[in-house]
Amino acid sequence: MWLPRVSSTAVTALLLAQTFLLLFLVSRPGPSSPAGGEERVHVLVLSSWRSGSSFVGQLFSQHPDVFYLMEPAWHVWTTLSQGSAATLHMAVRDLVRSVFLCDMDVFDAYLPWRRNLSDLFQWAVSRALCSPPACSAFPRGAISSEAVCKPLCARQPFSLAQEACRSYSHVVLKEVRFFNLQVLYPLLSDPTLNLRIVHLVRDPRAVLRSREQTAKALARDNGIVLGTNGTWVEADPGLRVVREVCRSHVRIAEAATLKPPPFLRGRYRLVRFEDLVREPLAEIRALYAFTGLRLTPQLEAWIHNITHGSGPGARREAFKTSSRNALNVSQAWRHALPFAKIRRVQELCAGALQLLGYRPVYSEDEQRNLALDLVLPRGLNGFTWASSTSSHPRH
Repeated sequence: MWLPRVSSTAVTALLLAQTFLLLFLVSRPGPSSPAGGEERVHVLVLSSWRSGSSFVGQLFSQHPDVFYLMEPAWHVWTTLSQGSAATLHMAVRDLVRSVFLCDMDVFDAYLPWRRNLSDLFQWAVSRALCSPPACSAFPRGAISSEAVCKPLCARQPFSLAQEACRSYSHVVLKEVRFFNLQVLYPLLSDPTLNLRIVHLVRDPRAVLRSREQTAKALARDNGIVLGTNGTWVEADPGLRVVREVCRSHVRIAEAATLKPPPFLRGRYRLVRFEDLVREPLAEIRALYAFTGLRLTPQLEAWIHNITHGSGPGARREAFKTSSRNALNVSQAWRHALPFAKIRRVQELCAGALQLLGYRPVYSEDEQRNLALDLVLPRGLNGFTWASSTSSHPRH
């Protein structure tokens, strides 16, 4: 799909205007502490498309202590779609910082002046936006439902997002639009933030299979990743986007594990989607402990339900978190993809496979043999949890 091109001068002007706005916002006093006076914890779920990040996002969103937004930087990329991932990094980072500080005025650059909660991307997957003080569709401690929330809360004033954000002890954002860790260093060293990074990865072969099912929905993002100056990219026979995603995971993991800066100590945790679906409760308890949260009995029951469904999930549920057999979902690529394509992904993503702990297959028989475990134990082939086990930062 082709869109009318916007000149590079116009894109630069928009970025400069947003930068000046953010400099003004940064100079304003910081937000108040959550109820109880404890320091607010900020969590960035850092991942890529089709890697299980919506599922992990919901693990946080449904927690009663969490204000959650899914991919707020979607607004940056849709507004400035003629840019590239690299040129938009700073704009994405600055928006994320403002949202962490519950300063929703940052959306002035991307949303209509008169706006409701429903103007936020995927707003209804946030339990906090479906609960008081944002809306009364669900009690604050209840498990929310997107389908129920949408008709009841869509017209709520946008200003309630900021009020709701400031009432929680944890602010969690899920993002797929960062391609290196260094761009986040200013946030990690920012004294007004108490930031933890959850780096979620998934087997690149499974990512490819999932991306092929949602190719149209990813076309604009593909164009930005490949720097096509506004041209959407649906078909990607050369697997260029998958290659870039693999490279970004390697860059991020290596930055966090090979001589990381002191301010990153205890603030980074690498999580493999496959480990989550194999031992969900144990992995989620560890994830919550890393971010200063506690697993409640209600959440434990909900997690069991959504990870022990009867099937892999319908294609229409590709961007939703529904009850399905999570382990089967993680293995579906082994039956769905031709071996020639698997071999090509393994060539393009060899470094990611080795670093993140995924075993290559060397024949179609190995690919189809589900008794052959392709997820290596932690510690093999250079895969480590790195600073995930280091001492935690202040609470």
